Amino acid sequence: MRTANRGASKFPLGQIVGTPGALKAIEDAGQEPIFFLSKHASGDWGTMDKDDKQLNEEALTNGDRIHSAYRTLKGESIWIITEADRSTTTLLLPDDY
Repeated sequence: MRTANRGASKFPLGQIVGTPGALKAIEDAGQEPIFFLSKHASGDWGTMDKDDKQLNEEALTNGDRIHSAYRTLKGESIWIITEADRSTTTLLLPDDY
């Protein structure tokens, strides 16, 4: 997968990896991982609740882990987690966590 960000990014993604289940769910929906990664990197936290979105906003300055949640066009939940040290960003299914 790519290590570079497309568009305006609020933080580095580091190495991008994905679990087989998440990549299959994205492919089965006819979508691309970059669609979700771009949202995550730009600060669109997806379906996270208000409190979790606020934690992500704080993580941009305090260096905590960043977690976003989205749904594919087929309704499958996809999570994206960027580690606190920004070394790795993982696409995964909630069951993969």
